[in-house]
Amino acid sequence: MSERNPYGKFLDGRPLDVILSTTPSALAQAIKSLGPERVREPIAPGKWSPTQIACHLADCEVAFGFRLRQTLAEDNHTVQPFDQDKWAASYSGMSLAQALVTFAALRNWNLMLIRSALPANADKKATHPERGDQTFGGMVELIAGHDLNHLSQLQKAVAQPKEP
Repeated sequence: MSERNPYGKFLDGRPLDVILSTTPSALAQAIKSLGPERVREPIAPGKWSPTQIACHLADCEVAFGFRLRQTLAEDNHTVQPFDQDKWAASYSGMSLAQALVTFAALRNWNLMLIRSALPANADKKATHPERGDQTFGGMVELIAGHDLNHLSQLQKAVAQPKEP
C-alpha cells in the first residue's frame, strides 16, 4: 500500500472483509473476557477503558461511514477530520452494551457499502487534511488496521491479570 496508514502495521494478512466482519464479535469477546469489574478501568495508565474503546469504535464507524460515502459520491472529496479526545468527553455516561450494539449495527451497514463498492471504486480518490491523498480502498485498509489496533490493546489487557 502506498498511502500513509498509521494502522498499517496491525494488518495481519487476512482479507480486509474478514477483519471488518469479525471485529464486532472479537470486540465483544475481548470485553467479556475482561469481566464486568474491568470494563470501566483504563486498560493501561493514560489509556481508555474497554467501555471507552467500544464507544470510540462506534463513533469511528459513524465518521468512517460518512467519509466512505462522501468519497464515493463526490469527486476529489476532502474528508473531515475529528478530534477523538473531544468526542470521547461524553463516554463516561455511555452504556457499554449500547456501544457494542451500535458498533455492530453500523459496521454491518458500512460493510454492505464496502462490499458493493469494491473493487470497482478502490482507487476513488479523496484527501485527508492531515494524511494527504487517500483512496477508498486505502480508507478500508485504515479502518481494518484501526480495528486491529484496538483489539490488540484489549487482548493485551485480557492477558494481564487484574491488579489487586
